Amino acid sequence: MNPFFSTAHAQTAAGEPSLTFNLILFGGMILLFWLLLIRPQSRRAKEHRELVASIDKGDEVMTSGGLLGKVTKVSGDYMALQVANGVEIKLQKTSIAATLPKGTLEQI
Repeated sequence: MNPFFSTAHAQTAAGEPSLTFNLILFGGMILLFWLLLIRPQSRRAKEHRELVASIDKGDEVMTSGGLLGKVTKVSGDYMALQVANGVEIKLQKTSIAATLPKGTLEQI
């Protein structure tokens, strides 16, 4: 017996959680991960796909880079955007961030 250190006693295995509890806990974490991260992101991606598919000639749009312009031509995955009188740029449809109400460009 050592007077400076107390003797350590082994604990019993009575406090060990069951396999069912561990599975429920793990399943709950996966469900929470799906609800907070995966589901909202897939919803935003679906809304963006619908937005890109609905773009037509004459729409006023804003790109993800912040450019505002009017769509002059749509073909396949690309489109032409008029950003000023006589200035037209070509870009991919997926770079569109939002559509604007008609007449927005005239007010700016």
